[in-house]
Amino acid sequence: MQPDTPFTNPVSKPVLGSRLSGITRSAMRESGIALALLLLVGAFSLLSPLFLTAGNMSNILTQIAINVILAVGMTFVILIGGIDLSVGSVMAFCAVVAGTVLKMPGLSVEWAIVLALGASIAVGALCGLVNGAISAWWGIPSFIVTLGMLNIARGAALQWTDARSIYEFPNSFNNFGTATLLGVPAPFLVALALVVIAWFVLMRTVFGRLIYAIGNNEEAVRLAGHNVLAYKIAAFTICGAAVGVGALVYMTRLTVASPILGIGFELNAIAAVIIGGTSLNGGRGSIVGTLLGACIIGVLANGLILIGVGDFVRQIITGVVIILAVVVDAYRVRLTRR
Repeated sequence: MQPDTPFTNPVSKPVLGSRLSGITRSAMRESGIALALLLLVGAFSLLSPLFLTAGNMSNILTQIAINVILAVGMTFVILIGGIDLSVGSVMAFCAVVAGTVLKMPGLSVEWAIVLALGASIAVGALCGLVNGAISAWWGIPSFIVTLGMLNIARGAALQWTDARSIYEFPNSFNNFGTATLLGVPAPFLVALALVVIAWFVLMRTVFGRLIYAIGNNEEAVRLAGHNVLAYKIAAFTICGAAVGVGALVYMTRLTVASPILGIGFELNAIAAVIIGGTSLNGGRGSIVGTLLGACIIGVLANGLILIGVGDFVRQIITGVVIILAVVVDAYRVRLTRR
């Protein structure tokens, strides 16, 4: 059997040979999404004089930070052709565990924050690992597995706290949610850092190339001697770890850990990934597109509020945008097959 590296197996040459064209197509998709975002910003700037103010721009960046973090992890899962419906519930479970650690007596503030971060990421990664292991090992659709984890994690969060919220965290922890660096909100900087790390992993490492390859042709990757099971589990684990980071950042904004937080967050994360051009079938997409997709959702929600559109209509418009993104992706796939 060939070593587990793309440079010594029979399927690597075609994959590497088509890399340039893949990058070109990805850049074209991202430029189209960026253009749509700019048009959206321009439209809302004309409709509301408050939209382009510094305060509102800061609000948008703060609001989209959590969705960007969750969507980064979701991108890994969708690239391999999976999906994770449990991220909102897992986020709540991570938050209550981290909140409990922050409230432990006898710990300094610094150690409490470090241990809370570690606990939150560990819990999220463990939930992701379970999702990936069950789905990959037994060949069960990830939709079903993560739907089960959705209920397990939510129930665990409610049981852990007896359905009560945890609050009164250290001020140095809470202040992070409102901190800024050169006018940029700290939560968004965390999200941006994860985007950069994920971009490097997907675009500059063997692991990232195999994530794309599994989404394109899982059987070919398996025949080349790679452990597809391990890579699938890793993708779900990364998604869970990102949820753990998002839980802690969200806690700094709310200054509370609630067992009911995160409801519906998985849908926003999936929407950001799909609007960003990642295919639900796997194998195509990018982290930059995911970031742009999350920005489109955030700008759309904020702009509609500023021009006085009601909650129900906003939900309808957001749903229409998601459907259009899926239709465009399907149309693009048909064109590439001709």
